[in-house]
This record gives sequence, C-alpha cells and structure tokens, in this order.
Amino acid sequence: MTDLSMKFDTAFEKVKQEVDGILLSAPLLIRQYTSHLTLSHGKFARARAVLACAMAEEGYIHTDAIIFAAAIEMLHLATLVHDDIMDDADLRRGVETLQKKFGKRKAVICGDYLLAAALRKLQEADNPDKYREMNTFAYVEQICMGELRQSVNNRNYSLSMLRYLSIINGKTAALFEASYFAGALVCENDEKRLRLYRKLGKYTGMIFQLTDDCIDYETDEKTALKSVQSDYEQGVITLPVIYTFQNEPALCSRAKLGKLSTGELLAAVKKSGGVVFTHQIAGRYYEKAKKALNDLGLSGQKADILKELLDKSYYGLRK
Repeated sequence: MTDLSMKFDTAFEKVKQEVDGILLSAPLLIRQYTSHLTLSHGKFARARAVLACAMAEEGYIHTDAIIFAAAIEMLHLATLVHDDIMDDADLRRGVETLQKKFGKRKAVICGDYLLAAALRKLQEADNPDKYREMNTFAYVEQICMGELRQSVNNRNYSLSMLRYLSIINGKTAALFEASYFAGALVCENDEKRLRLYRKLGKYTGMIFQLTDDCIDYETDEKTALKSVQSDYEQGVITLPVIYTFQNEPALCSRAKLGKLSTGELLAAVKKSGGVVFTHQIAGRYYEKAKKALNDLGLSGQKADILKELLDKSYYGLRK
C-alpha cells in the first residue's frame, strides 16, 4: 500500500467492498446472519465522513482511512442490530431485520460479533499506535451508555429536553464524532483543527438524530425504508413527544396511565408543533456545524462532501 493511493470515489467503493468482505467471510456458524446484512446497504454516511476528513490537499486518501471507515461502518452495523432488538423493529433499510428473521438471541450474538470485527479491523492500520488519541474504546463506551440511558428512560414521559439531548449525544452523535475524528487524524496533527473536526462530527450527529426523530410524524415505512410510528409504542421518548407533553400536561397524564393511543399522540404532536420545534433545535446545531466547517477553511471536494453530509443530516427526507 502506498501512503496516498486513492481518490475519494475509488476509496469509497473499496470501503463497501471491505465491509461486504467481512460480512461474507465470517465463520460459517454465523455467516448466515452476517451475510443477511449485505442485502440492505445503507448510505455509508459515516464512511464518507471518514474519507472526506482524511482527504489530503491533492485529493488523495491514505489507505488507513479506508480501514477506519470500514471499521466504523461495522461498528455502526453492530449498533443497528442491537437497536433493532431493543426496539423490536421489523424493517431496516427496507429489509427484514436480523431479530425479526432469525430471532433475538441470534441477533444479539451477531451484533456482538460485528463489534469484535470492527475493533479487529482497526488493528490493520499501518501504524495503530499513531491513532491512540482517537480512543475508540471510549467512544464505544459512550455509545453503549447512550443506548442504556435511552432504555432506562423508556416510558419516562417526564423526560426533559436537556436529558434527551444528553442521551442522543451518546447514542448517535458519538459515532459521528468518532468518524470525523478518525479521518482527521490521518492527515491532521494540529489540536485546534482536530477539535473543530470533532465538533463538526458531533453537531452533524445531533442533527441526524433529531431529524430522524421527526420521521415517525412525517412519512411512512415505504419512504423511510424502516419501521415508523413505533417509537411511542416501544416506549421510546423523542423530542417531538417531549415538547408535546410539556405543552399538553393532560396528554402526559393519560400516557402515564396507558390511556393515550398512538393515533392520538401522532395527531397531538402535529397539532402542538412538536415536529417544527424539533427541526428548530436541529437548526441550532446546523448553525454550529456550519461555523465549525467554515472555521476549518476547507475547499474543493473535501468541503463539498462535508457540506453535503451536513445538509443531508439536516434536511433528511424533506429534500
């Protein structure tokens, strides 16, 4: 491998091949389950972020970034498999989830295997010691704690907005931050600039989750390619609901008594402006992210890709 060997599009295709290779070459005992995940590729947004942040001025990308991008996508897959179990989800990216097709027990083990595979992949970097600053284990811990905090707060109809933002900072934003940080470490060593990349990743992740929270109230399964209108049924409290309950205490009381139907909640969230409010909060993070991106002073394809990732996180299915 040469240090600067690939342009972005070639590197991106290489990442997808690496991920499929890991899933399709798993030990025979588990391959039936991991190969199922190749039926529904996501957008590889986190991989795109790694590669873009790692892009040198000449537009080339170090092969270490491909390893990091593949590892982060594997880690993301692990979180999705576990998330689907916790949410009892039937669909993911338009395909039956592992837990729906094979059962929760097998899906749990498969998710654990994917996490191990992701961590093993990271060790393939040319010089792993160079990237100790990333502290992958701390990010994994943060993601796990975010998921646990969400689970602990299931059906906590008095959940505050600040507490919820703290939850999604771990559950979702941490992996985005890790993606941007990992890529930046490949081609940057200035601490101030590395902090800006981390901020950009964190804010993009917060925006992504807040926009995703609105999908339950804005679209259907066919468009979203996953189960919708199910968060409330599973006891997952999101910002549109938090805002609605804070402004409609009587509805919150009915929910606590188990007397508020999903249909009633959907109508109430739309009427109260819960979705509009959530997009407004996402907008605040969007402005912070734009400032971080501007302060980095990037140009060309690198700037374009990072701006595109930011815009897609903010506008979601609305654009």
